[in-house]
Amino acid sequence: MTVADKILSFYQSLTPPPGLPPEVVVLNPYKDEQAMEASTLFYRKYYDDQQERIVLFGINPGRFGGGLTGVPFTDPIHLEESCGIKNELDKRPELSSKFIYEVIAAYGGPDLFYQKLYLSAVSPLGFVRDGRNLNYYDIADWPSIFEQYALECIQQQLALPLSRKVAFSIGQGENLKFLNVLNDKYHLFDEILTVPHPRWVMQYRLKRKVEFVNQYLERLSKA
Repeated sequence: MTVADKILSFYQSLTPPPGLPPEVVVLNPYKDEQAMEASTLFYRKYYDDQQERIVLFGINPGRFGGGLTGVPFTDPIHLEESCGIKNELDKRPELSSKFIYEVIAAYGGPDLFYQKLYLSAVSPLGFVRDGRNLNYYDIADWPSIFEQYALECIQQQLALPLSRKVAFSIGQGENLKFLNVLNDKYHLFDEILTVPHPRWVMQYRLKRKVEFVNQYLERLSKA
């Protein structure tokens, strides 16, 4: 099996964690025919090999990005224009996707980026409440809901294979803290490094965007 085969099998087998509050709506694009078709084309294009990669863990996908396309940090616009995967999904721009694809372009383009790196999330499924994106760590009783779920998701993806020397947290707050808790307890990676979250950059540090793009490049290159 190729890395693409394993990724697609993993995503198709996903179910939500038990114990979610009833008002939380789960985003599972892998149950949608169009999104599954688009994400299949994406992974077969960039991961049709058996090469080890370094993983970057986001929080969880949003409704206009990975929660729609099935490809983390990739909205339908960048899926088509940057990756060449034509799709009929709703073409709304997503801020995190815009930043990540600026990083990818500066890195050398999608072919080179995805040859070495793998984007994922602590929760591969997304969440919405009252029509708005919801981070897993903003859900009531989230540690008890997500510890075992996140651990199992990470362990399954380690077999892709992923490097165990280093992993990245996309986000320097609660996501990093939780990944460090999991790593200290279960010894998944030798080291967890961090890069700032794209939405934080685009919403609050837009004038310094080039600085943060360069920060990504510097930290990824050292890894």
